[in-house]
Amino acid sequence: QVQLVESGGGLVQPEGSLRLSCAASGRIFSIYTMGWYRQAPGKQRELVADITTRGSTNYADSVKGRFTISRDNAKNTVYLQMNSLKTEDTAVYYCKLRYIPTRGQGWNDYWGQGTQVTVSS
Repeated sequence: QVQLVESGGGLVQPEGSLRLSCAASGRIFSIYTMGWYRQAPGKQRELVADITTRGSTNYADSVKGRFTISRDNAKNTVYLQMNSLKTEDTAVYYCKLRYIPTRGQGWNDYWGQGTQVTVSS
């Protein structure tokens, strides 16, 4: 099956930085997008940023100019560099993989277990 290993969450002060990583492995024929979503207490899960294999990116308006998503296709790994963090960025951050398991199958979505990011003084 597929495994997603997330790392990099933690506690940081406002205006600080964190870098999240998510490495995919397992039964993967092809990857379309890798991305990050977040869910704050009492709120719905929302897209933070995603990136295609060709490097096309998509960001939530609330993080544009502060967060940068990147990808290492050789390692099936996606990174999220988060700068100028705000208290409202506090949430559980989830990695999402959109991929094809084997040739001829359709796209599947797979979620990581999440990593907590807390921005607080």
